[in-house]
Amino acid sequence: MIKARPITDYSRLSINTATTRGKWTLSQAIDGYARAGIGGISPWRDQIAEMGLANAAKAIREAELTVTGVCRGGMFPWKDEAGRLAMLDDNRRAIEEAATLDAACLVLVVGGLPEGSKDLAGAHAMVEEAINTLLPEARAAGVAMAIEPLHPMYAADRACVNTVRHALDICDRAGEGIGVALDVYHIWWDTELRSQIKRAGKERLLAFHICDWLVPTRDLLMDRGMMGDGIIDIPLLRGWVEESGYEGFHEVEIFSELDWWKRDPEEVLEICKERSLTAV
Repeated sequence: MIKARPITDYSRLSINTATTRGKWTLSQAIDGYARAGIGGISPWRDQIAEMGLANAAKAIREAELTVTGVCRGGMFPWKDEAGRLAMLDDNRRAIEEAATLDAACLVLVVGGLPEGSKDLAGAHAMVEEAINTLLPEARAAGVAMAIEPLHPMYAADRACVNTVRHALDICDRAGEGIGVALDVYHIWWDTELRSQIKRAGKERLLAFHICDWLVPTRDLLMDRGMMGDGIIDIPLLRGWVEESGYEGFHEVEIFSELDWWKRDPEEVLEICKERSLTAV
C-alpha cells in the first residue's frame, strides 16, 4: 500500500469557490482565501462573469493566489446545429477566461445525453468531436484542458464520461494539451483507479479535487462531505496520484446546500485547513 507523505502546511491547498458560494461572491472569496493563508483558488465562470473577467484577474493576481482551475468548460453534446455552434462559442469564451486568469487548467464537465436522446455512443462521439475542434485553440492560448470523469449517476445529464480509463482513452486519441481532473467524490469506487492513475502519469494529471462521500448521502449533488467525514480513503488516493508524479494543489470542492453553504465561510476555511493536515 502506498502511504502518502504527511502534509505539514497549506502551501498546496486550494479552494474551489463552490465550497463557499453559499455566502461569498468571487470577490469575497479572493479576499477570504488570501486572508486565511490559502494559496490556490478555482473560480466558477458564473462568478467570474458577475465580477468581470478583468477585475477578477487583477484581484487574484494582487492576492497572489494560484488559479488551479476554471470551472467549467464542456457540456459538449448538442441537440441541433444551433446548439453545436452555441456550445463551441461558450467553450471558446471559457478558454479565453482560463488564459486570462493564467489557470492551471480548464476543467471539462463533458455533458450527458442531448435532450430527448438515448444514444449514449452518439454522445460520446460528440464529446470527442468537440474536444478535437477546440483543443488546437486551447493549445494556442496556452490552456490545458482537463476532462473530469463524473460518477455514473451523472451519465445522463452531466457527464457521459464516467471512468478515468474512458477519459484517458479520449486524451490519448486527442494528443497533447489535454489531461484529467480527478475528483475523489466521483472516482473513489473505481476498481481500476490505481492502474489508471499510473497510466495518466505526471503529464495527464492536471488537477486533484477533494471532499468526502457521506453515508447516508441526503442529496447526490448537494450533500458532499468535508474531508474526513465520509468513507473515502483520501490519503490512499493522494498517495496514488503523487506516486504517479502529481505535484499540484489539493483542491477542496464541496457542494453542500444542506450543511457547509449555511456556515460562516471563515469557519469553513479553517476546517478545510485543519482537515487538509489530518484527513488528506
